[in-house]
Amino acid sequence: MYVRDAKKREEVWLLDSIEAFDLDDAAFRSRDYVVAIEETSGEKAGFGRIRVHTTDDGEFCELTSVGVLPAWRGQGVGAHVLERLLEHARDEGFERVFLFTDAADYATQFGFDPIESSDLPGPMADRLETVRATEGEGDAVSLVVSVDEFAVPDRLRDRFKDAAPREEEGDHAGTEPTERPEDFGIDPDEATYKYDV
Repeated sequence: MYVRDAKKREEVWLLDSIEAFDLDDAAFRSRDYVVAIEETSGEKAGFGRIRVHTTDDGEFCELTSVGVLPAWRGQGVGAHVLERLLEHARDEGFERVFLFTDAADYATQFGFDPIESSDLPGPMADRLETVRATEGEGDAVSLVVSVDEFAVPDRLRDRFKDAAPREEEGDHAGTEPTERPEDFGIDPDEATYKYDV
């Protein structure tokens, strides 16, 4: 498993995934995204975006549109997507990065700290209100992290090394059901078989 920059040919997959997750696709550019890929199969497991807001008050960096496909959740995929995005932010000269989410407990394990909306720079306070109003995250809170303080816990690094898609509930593609005698109206306690000895 690894995380790399998205390729232009993945735009359709990204847009479909963003729509499926009901995420923000404003000012979509595939070059802003990273994608988590399973090495052997090439299967995509997750994605995320860095969004730079250029305003009269300066430039601000936001992590947005982060998603992990259900079969890959709980295996450190999201953590590594965030890590790659923070590396991009550092490379672009940002010292801190904002995140607006209703999953604050998840983000705080990486070093994100809550920040009151009244303490946000003006453009970021406006962005928080937009997220709350239009992206289905009315409970979104604002978080900020210093790019130098972001850290992926060891337990998530270990899970990521061995990540594999899990079968989703109700998804039995590729597996044969186990057939039992009862499925054919046979009482296994009373039946005799031709080759019983």
